[in-house]
Amino acid sequence: MNLAEPQPTSADLHFELAGIPVRVSPWFWLGSAFFGWQICQGFAEGDQRAMLQYLVIWIGVVLVSLLVHEFGHALAFRNFGQPAHVVLYHFGGLAIPDSWGRRHLRPLQRLLVSAAGPLAQILFAALVVAALRIGGWIVPFPIAAIAEPLGFYEGRRFDSPFVLALFLFLLEVNVFWPLLNLAPVPPLDGGQIVREGLFAAGVNDAARVAGMIGVVAGGLVAWWGFRSGQEFLGIMFAMLAISCFQNLSGPTPWRRWN
Repeated sequence: MNLAEPQPTSADLHFELAGIPVRVSPWFWLGSAFFGWQICQGFAEGDQRAMLQYLVIWIGVVLVSLLVHEFGHALAFRNFGQPAHVVLYHFGGLAIPDSWGRRHLRPLQRLLVSAAGPLAQILFAALVVAALRIGGWIVPFPIAAIAEPLGFYEGRRFDSPFVLALFLFLLEVNVFWPLLNLAPVPPLDGGQIVREGLFAAGVNDAARVAGMIGVVAGGLVAWWGFRSGQEFLGIMFAMLAISCFQNLSGPTPWRRWN
């Protein structure tokens, strides 16, 4: 699976936040729409106008959530003296250090950079939960085993189904996606955390050890995805597991950026 920075195009959207340049590839919008299409169809129940509204909400949520994730990485890079820029594209996002090759981070620093993205999303989800609880609203938290004991489903109901969808999408994307991203499968953040932890511990050939762990972990998640009827998840992790296996024979598996 190729997670390299896509080539710039004339249709790219460019802006800057907190001094960090951001480039949004046109493929990002198509990829987000494709991934959310079936989810939004379930909410719309055959209403095509509502379907379009749900899809716009979904794409906006994915945009904000990926920016939160990649800015976690980019700000961590900047904390260690490496300015970075963010690119959003069809596979998600990348935070890429501008001074690549000029300043080499230590393994523990790279581990913290990798962890900063998922941590930023989880913190963002916690802030959304806190805001809803303070306002007395229900919290459409996607994990019932956590939500029910904490009383998240008690409170004022949303008058608009679109507002409910907004918060449900926000919590699903910022809870499930970072957890999946922490799976120990390179080049996901979890795989990079494992690799850099092995480097920090002085393990010989740490990248290949992390790759072998990724083959097993990716295969298990793919198997679970297919068994539970989540074919997209199964295909994605099967591809990641295959990529890990293929990279085991390469000289330098996976670039170290997030």
